[in-house]
Amino acid sequence: MGFKCGIVGLPNVGKSTLFNALTKMNVEVANFPFCTIKPNIGIVAVPDCRLDELDNIVRSQKIIPTTIEFVDIAGLVQGASKGEGLGNQFLSNIRKTDAICHVVRCFEDQKIIHIPGRVNPDKDIELINTEMQLADIDICERAMQRVQKKNKYNNKDINIELITLEKCFLHLQQTKMLHSLKLNHYEKSSIHYLNFLTLKPIMYIANVNEDGINNNFYIDQVRNIAKIDKSIVIPVCAFMEENISKLKNEECNELRCAFGLGESSLKQLIRIGYDMLSLQTYFTVGEKEIRAWTIVAGTNALQAANKIHSDIKRGFIRAQVISFKDFITYKGERGAKLAGKLYLEGKNYIVKDGDVLNFLFKS
Repeated sequence: MGFKCGIVGLPNVGKSTLFNALTKMNVEVANFPFCTIKPNIGIVAVPDCRLDELDNIVRSQKIIPTTIEFVDIAGLVQGASKGEGLGNQFLSNIRKTDAICHVVRCFEDQKIIHIPGRVNPDKDIELINTEMQLADIDICERAMQRVQKKNKYNNKDINIELITLEKCFLHLQQTKMLHSLKLNHYEKSSIHYLNFLTLKPIMYIANVNEDGINNNFYIDQVRNIAKIDKSIVIPVCAFMEENISKLKNEECNELRCAFGLGESSLKQLIRIGYDMLSLQTYFTVGEKEIRAWTIVAGTNALQAANKIHSDIKRGFIRAQVISFKDFITYKGERGAKLAGKLYLEGKNYIVKDGDVLNFLFKS
């Protein structure tokens, strides 16, 4: 799987509409708060034209893309960190995700209820971020108390964790999101198990109406906030995206060209999500199947082998590596080998995006 993305926001801002557009599902969308109670889950194939290019050469029986899981989470209200509304459930569902897709209402429509009373992206974002910060402060405080009790013998690893927690606590007390705090690899590893909400990368989805992307001062508000907390903004008309998603591919493309919509919200979210999480793809190729695998940038050959099966990691001998470009240029493994473009690499080889790998291992 590529990554797990939680779709969050206030009630009635378009979360479920966006979820339907991304997943081509048909979950209930209604004009009242907490229409969504249990999270809706949709698994979507990651579009990757490289799979088709590989198949044009290999003619495999099956193509298996990597996937992304989208989770449509119940709307948040003020006091969620203390259990108000569906707060506890909302927050626990977010903790299980890798990235947050925060839907913000950027359109006027008196027919659609807005919990705070009027459309105000500044206040809406502040409300959600504050609730996540308060929840993280609570977890951070309890973790510090627990670690302090445990650190009787001045253990080095525990010291790193405690210092990191203190740094996080101070940052949160300043009403800042943890993903804007600079932490090194060891610091991040020491607190990874806590699943801090505000440490997750956020992309803001500025949900507009059909003609509301240009000259929309609500979007400008969202961009100003995103600039401060180092996040990304994607303007989207979720209603239009949902309707287009129901059409066939050719009709979708024609409509996008007609309205000047560019790439779909799904492709934007995947591209930005992969970039935020430093993810990349490698391929395994054979007559039975061509498959895409998602890994974190910097993954070595041994770790990449483990993505397929722990037995391959355990019996790892070496990896046969062909770059995607060379595989296509020389028409497959045989041509690449004859051209001297097939390389044998050890377990510490850092896998590159697009590498075609074949693992040699003893069973």
